[in-house]
Amino acid sequence: MSEPDAISRPDSPPASPWRAFAVCVSVAALTILDLSKVNVGLPSIEKALDAGPTSLQLIVAGYALAFGLVLVPSGRLGDLKSRRTMFLVGLTLFALASLACALVPSIELLVVARIIQGIAAGIQMPQVLGLVQQLFVGPDRGRAFGLFGAIIGLSTALGPTLGGLLILIGGDENGWRLLFWMNVPLAVILFVLAWRLLPRRQRSASSASSTLDPVGILLLGVSVLALMLPFVLTTGKDDPPARWLILIVFALAFAAFVLWERRYRARGKTPVIDFGLFRRASFRNGTLIAAAYFAAMPATFLTVTLFLQQGLELKPVFAGMITIPFAIASAFSAWISGRLVGRIGRPLVLGGLVIVVIGFVGQITLAVLLPPELAPFGMAAALFVAGIGGGAVISPNQTLTLAEVPVAEGGVAGSIGQLGQRVGTAIGLATGTAVFYAIIAGESGARIEVYHDAYRSVGFVTVGFVVLALIFAIADQVSRARSRVRDAAEIDGDGDVQRADSASTGSTREDSRAGAATTSPLREPGEE
Repeated sequence: MSEPDAISRPDSPPASPWRAFAVCVSVAALTILDLSKVNVGLPSIEKALDAGPTSLQLIVAGYALAFGLVLVPSGRLGDLKSRRTMFLVGLTLFALASLACALVPSIELLVVARIIQGIAAGIQMPQVLGLVQQLFVGPDRGRAFGLFGAIIGLSTALGPTLGGLLILIGGDENGWRLLFWMNVPLAVILFVLAWRLLPRRQRSASSASSTLDPVGILLLGVSVLALMLPFVLTTGKDDPPARWLILIVFALAFAAFVLWERRYRARGKTPVIDFGLFRRASFRNGTLIAAAYFAAMPATFLTVTLFLQQGLELKPVFAGMITIPFAIASAFSAWISGRLVGRIGRPLVLGGLVIVVIGFVGQITLAVLLPPELAPFGMAAALFVAGIGGGAVISPNQTLTLAEVPVAEGGVAGSIGQLGQRVGTAIGLATGTAVFYAIIAGESGARIEVYHDAYRSVGFVTVGFVVLALIFAIADQVSRARSRVRDAAEIDGDGDVQRADSASTGSTREDSRAGAATTSPLREPGEE
């Protein structure tokens, strides 16, 4: 059940919550932009620093790994102490890491700096989601998440275009350094705005929940690292099978984490993760949908870039432009969806996923069947279709996932969802690049045919992830429908009792209707 006191009002909101929201979403966009724009720079980095496949993959997947490691602890710390402080710390570290990336002389140092960037991003993102929960309620929260999704969609899809332009300006040898230089002045400006506009106070935690549970944080960190590391280490050729044994460490560490958290809670303290969150159907199912969906999206954009630059030999700036239609369509769709999610609910996400599958299948088919000179145009058109669906997935799913989460737990709940996304991203990127490079290394024949085979094979993987998200969404909708039927039966039963008593008490069914009207507009009947 929802907690009205926790979700009915924001904690100490600023005079203009939308100005604070603008700062939050700008930092989130900068974080996501840094991931997507770097994709187009990988071929240039490979040439400039003599990087191999493993190093190139670590630049992308290592960022996601570090991101995932710190999400939950930083979200928990922000909930307990100060989201504003954690936000500013993460932004400062992100600026310093970006400066280091721009100046590094070797690929090894670039990988290290990228991992630090990922840590900084992992500190920031839970605070962004927690602050949105804190700043808005009801329909305003849906609109905020809709705008959030639109801007994140733009950042994801426009990143390659921006990256290509920066490489064109800076040259093939060192243009990739501009990808990181641009973060520094933007981070400084956003730091000043965040210092002035973000709320300085939030609801204080109770004494029982004021500890950070260091043992739980350590066990969770080992679990996340052991889960993501085998996927990050894969390069697509000559991979040691022994790396999968790390998953045994994950199983043991996670089992120990669950047992510790239960005992910690039994002592009257608040654990790192409140497993009660997963008893809320909206949160549990939304997290699974997001994890599967994010396994597909970054891998799709990365392999689109690799296919266009290496297979069709397009310049980085032109390869990046292919995703512009997706960005425009997803931004508009997310903005509209943010306004509709309160009325339509999960079916909106279902429809979006179906459209994404159609668009992805179309762009893979056109990439392979059309002549090389026409393939980019066909891919762009199909990605426009996918973008319409994508905008109806991310922000509505985010809104539905956090709809019943109390504001006091907004940071940690958002970080759990983000952790699912980062695990999905790492798995998707590792799987996609492994398949891509394995086929290129293992096949002989005409260059374009080899790249067609590689891209088509990766397409099967990414579409499969979207279909998995669709299956989770269908299961969630079936569960909600059954719950609505059960709730309706209970209401009818209460109505019969009321009618039997109405002659003596004068009560009517309007009383129950009035009580039902207090339900949150974002909460769908039947959610646990």
